[in-house]
Amino acid sequence: MTSILNLPGLNVLRVEEAEHDYHVYAETLGGPASCPHCRSSSVVGFGRHERLVRDLPVHGKRLGIYLNARRYQCRGCSKTFFERLAVIDETRDMTKRLAEWIGKQAIKRPFAHIAEETGVVEGTVRKVFHAYVEGLQKTIRFETPDWLGIDEIHIIKKPRAVIGNVRENTIIEMLEDRNKKTVATYFTTMPTRQRVELVTMDMWTPYRDAAAALLPQAVVIVDKFHVVRMANAAVEAVRKAHRASLTPKARRGLMHDRYVLLKRAASLTDRDALLLSGWTANYPALKSAYDAKEAFFGLYDCTSRAEAVRYYEAWKNRVADDVAWAFKDITTAMRNWHPQILNYFDHRITNAFTESMNNLIRLMNRIGRGYSFEALRAKVLYTDKLHKLRRPKFKRVMLGDGDFGYAAPGEKMGRWTMQASAAENLGVDVTTLIDLLEADGL
Repeated sequence: MTSILNLPGLNVLRVEEAEHDYHVYAETLGGPASCPHCRSSSVVGFGRHERLVRDLPVHGKRLGIYLNARRYQCRGCSKTFFERLAVIDETRDMTKRLAEWIGKQAIKRPFAHIAEETGVVEGTVRKVFHAYVEGLQKTIRFETPDWLGIDEIHIIKKPRAVIGNVRENTIIEMLEDRNKKTVATYFTTMPTRQRVELVTMDMWTPYRDAAAALLPQAVVIVDKFHVVRMANAAVEAVRKAHRASLTPKARRGLMHDRYVLLKRAASLTDRDALLLSGWTANYPALKSAYDAKEAFFGLYDCTSRAEAVRYYEAWKNRVADDVAWAFKDITTAMRNWHPQILNYFDHRITNAFTESMNNLIRLMNRIGRGYSFEALRAKVLYTDKLHKLRRPKFKRVMLGDGDFGYAAPGEKMGRWTMQASAAENLGVDVTTLIDLLEADGL
C-alpha cells in the first residue's frame, strides 16, 4: 500500500476509496534527532494528533492523507512540537510536490478548476500560485532592451501597459495598469535601465512622464501607428457626421463601403476606386477628408526632421475648412507631442509588436475569461516555449600559469582559453505567442 504515496518518512496503514476521493491513513516513521527550538537531543513522545494533508490527485481522484503525527516534548526547554517531514509543506497542510504542481497548473488553468480537482480551497490555490510566480520572477530574468517599447492591451476590463523589446519583437513585462506610478515602479526595478537608448510609445502622458523621470538618457519617440490612425479616425468622424442627411438606404451603403475611405490610395482595387469615386463625387466633405487623410500619411515619407516640419505646416494649411474640425485631434497632438513625434525622423523605429496588438487583444480577451490578471500575466511571461533566447557568446580569457589552452599566433601557450557567457532571455516572442493562442496551445 505504501506505493500509492511514494513519500519517504510515511507508513500507509490503510486506504479507503470513495467516488471522488482516496482517503489514505498514514503515520510517520522514525523520530526527530533534536528539538527545533533549542537543539537539545533530549526529547520524548507527548501524544499524537491526526491532521489532513492534501497530495497529488491519483487516478483522477482527490487524495487526502490523514496523518497520525507524533507530538514531542523537549526536556531541555519543555516546549512541545510535531515532527516535521521534508516532503510536507507545513504552512499549507499539503505535500511540497502538490504545491509545485498547483503552481504550474495555475498558469495554465483557472484556480477554481484546480481547487475542485485537488480538494484545496480556491484561496489556497491563489496563494500557492503567487508564491510560485515569485519564485519564477527570481529565476527568469529578461534582458533590458536598448530599444524599449510601451504599448497597452485591454484585457479583463481595463487597459494594461505592455513593455516590449522593440528590436527583438518580444514582450518583457505586462503591468497591472498604465498609471504613471505603476510604470515608474517598473522602470525603477528594471536592471541596467541606463542602457535604454530609445523608447517608443503612444501619446499617453504618464508614459512620457515616467520615462523622462527614470530614463532621462533615452530618446522618446511616438509610435507612428498611433499618429497616422488619427487621420483615419478623422475620416470616420466626417462619415458619421453625414449619416443624418442620408436616406436609410444610402446610410447603409456608406456604412458597408466605409472601408474604402480608410484604405490607402495605392491599395485600392479597381472596384474600390469606383466605390470611392462615387461617394466622394456626391459628398464633397468626404473627398476633402479622404484627400487630407492621404496627404497626412505622406508625412512619414519625409526623409528628414526638417522636411517633416515643412511638410506638416504645408499640410495643415491645405486642410479644407469644411473638415478641419475633424482633424483637430491631429493638430493638437502635433502641438503637445511635437518633439517626440518628430524624433521618429531621427530614429526610425516603431513598436514592432503594435501591428500584432489587435490580434493579441482579441485572443487575450478570449482566454482571459475565468483568469485573474496575475494568472494571465504569468501564463504569457513564464511559459518556457515562448521565450526568445540569444545563444551564449564566447570570449577568450586568460588562464593561470601552468594551464593549457588556446593561444593565438605570437602568444604564449597556456595563457588563454574560451569561456561562454550565459544565454540571454530576450522575452516572449510575440509571433509565437499569437500562433499558440490561435491554436489553443497555451
